[in-house]
Formats: sequence, C-alpha cells, structure tokens
Amino acid sequence: MDDFYIYTDHMSVGYNGRPLIRDIEIKVRRGEILTLIGPNGAGKSTILKSMTRQLALLGGTVYLEQKNMQGMSDKELSRRLSVVMTERIQPELMTCEDVVAAGRYPYTGRLGILSDNDRKVVRESMELVHALDLRDCDFTQISDGQRQRILLAKAICQEPEIIILDEPTSFLDIRHKLELLAILKKLVCKKQIAVIMSLHELDLAQKVSDMVICVHGDKIDKYGTPEEIFTDSYIRTLYGLTSGSYNADFGCLEMERPHGKPEIFVIGGNGSGIAQYRRLARSGIPFAAGILHKNDIDYKVAKALAEEVIAEEPFELIRDQTYQSALVVMKSCHQVLCCLQEFGTLNQKNRELLEAAERAELKAETL
Repeated sequence: MDDFYIYTDHMSVGYNGRPLIRDIEIKVRRGEILTLIGPNGAGKSTILKSMTRQLALLGGTVYLEQKNMQGMSDKELSRRLSVVMTERIQPELMTCEDVVAAGRYPYTGRLGILSDNDRKVVRESMELVHALDLRDCDFTQISDGQRQRILLAKAICQEPEIIILDEPTSFLDIRHKLELLAILKKLVCKKQIAVIMSLHELDLAQKVSDMVICVHGDKIDKYGTPEEIFTDSYIRTLYGLTSGSYNADFGCLEMERPHGKPEIFVIGGNGSGIAQYRRLARSGIPFAAGILHKNDIDYKVAKALAEEVIAEEPFELIRDQTYQSALVVMKSCHQVLCCLQEFGTLNQKNRELLEAAERAELKAETL
C-alpha cells in the first residue's frame, strides 16, 4: 500500500455498535479523485464520517500516509486532511472571511492570531472559489450555495493533502457546480491533492472521477474506473430503476417511453431528432423513429423513448429491406416529422421515406 496516500483496511462502519457496511477497502493516491455513488441511505455519508473520525469505526483501520489515523492528534490530522460535510453549521457573529480564516487555526498559536501569510492564504482561497465579494457578509445570511463555496474555501485554506467532501454540489446551481469541480480538478492536477467525495449527480461523477465506489445494501457493490462503472445495465441495477432508463453515453436519465401504437414517425439522425423524441415523450405520444444507424447519436435516445426504432448497421448504406420495414411502420402513422435538413450518401433512403410520405399524403412536416 506504499503508493496510496490514504487507504482503509477491513473498515466497518455503522451506528450504536451495529455495522451498516463491513470490510470496506478504499485506496486513493495523491492526484486522484475517488467518488462514492449509490442510492439515498446507502451509507456514503457514514463512510466519509467514519474515515474522518466524526464517527467511531466499528472495525478495521484507516491509514494516512502509512500511519494509523486513530493515533494522530487533531492538529496533525487537520494539517493534512480537510473536510466539507453537508451539515449546516451556524457560527454566530462570523463573517464569511472569519469562517474561511478558521481553516488556518492548525497553523496558528494558541491565541489563533493570523500572520500576514495566513491572511494571504485566506484571501487566495476565497478568490479561488470566487467568493471574495462575500468576505464581509454574515455567514448565516448567505444562500446555501454561497455557504458551500465558503466552506470549500475554508477547506482549501488548511492547505491539506487530502480533501473529503460529502455531496459538495448539492446546493449549487449549474455554474457553481462546474466551477467547484473545476477547482477540485485543478488542486488535484497542480498540487497533487487527493480527493474523496460523494455525489448524486451521475453525469458529473462520470466526468470528474478517476475511480468510483458504488455503495449498495450492506457492502461496496463495485469499485472501478468510470468506464467500468457507468454502463446502462449496471446503473439501472445499482439504483433499482423501475421506470425510465440511464444513458451511459450521455451520462443522463431518460423518462419512460410512451407505450402504444406509434402515432408519429420521426425521420432523424446526427442529433437532429433528440429534441423531438423528448418532446413527444413529454407529451405522452407514442412514436417510431428511423432510419438510424446504430452508431448515430440519435440512436440510443430513440431506443429509450421510441416505441419502435428502425435501424441500420454502422457505416452501411441503408438496405432496401430496412427501408421497406421503415416504410410499413411510417404508413401506419398519421404524421411524419423530418428533422433532417439535408441527406448524405449513407441515408438517401431517408429522403425517399420523406418523399413517400408526401406521395401518400401523410401529414409530413420538415422541422
């Protein structure tokens, strides 16, 4: 385990002496982001709290740079590790700058007097999370998203070698979610900090993580790279999806398809049909889609939302057999939507479909 900065050995966690999850093995190198995912209540927060000594371990050991964390003093640990949890702290009569400055206390004397260098680190930490304009604001009076940024600045202010965060993006809007993760990635790449965090946003976890741990039931269900974890079938199993679907290519969820005889035939491809597929699904209108090549960006969304998809093999000219199948389905619909503005060599049969719809006096509309 010499190359891992922090790791656990047969760690068991839980409450009131009752184990919730046993034999947890976590291994993180400096310069890596490890993300915990899993259903609500699976135990992600419990694992993080146990690793950071907020909860007593029920078994096993946590090692930080080959040293048992249980034997470290609070001051030694806080110089190496910082924590951002979801609990809402309510410091009284403290400005945002005061809260961030609290991250420097492991480096100050007993009186907690900040040096010029400490104040410089506080300022740089607030600038890094784009929160310098909040420095004089009462911490209790700012929004949840702003608090999250201030608490991250406090964690950075400790100049740690590892940061542990519990759902750090929960209260943030889209802009600040991306900014926070970009900050973490910058710290990881430039300062070789290790990061362990839990996330509910699967799309973000898929994009930012080096390794992913899946917490499910009373165990770690799977541990691997994003490429190994984020597959349609596994995410469906991990979260017990009973309606809708998960699209691993896009890292997003799709709603359940409308069922019934297709009413509309959508001619799409190259991403042009996706908005229409989702619009029809929102409206509860069953539809068919085609002719799509199986490597087309439209194909997976159509498979998730369309009642029927007529498809061709990748990079092949559309065969007459496939065209005839699409023609039969299209003529059974009462309307045709064409999302394509032009047709290439491989999908000329889609042009023929549109022309056939017009000849058959189907209600054909080019978007």
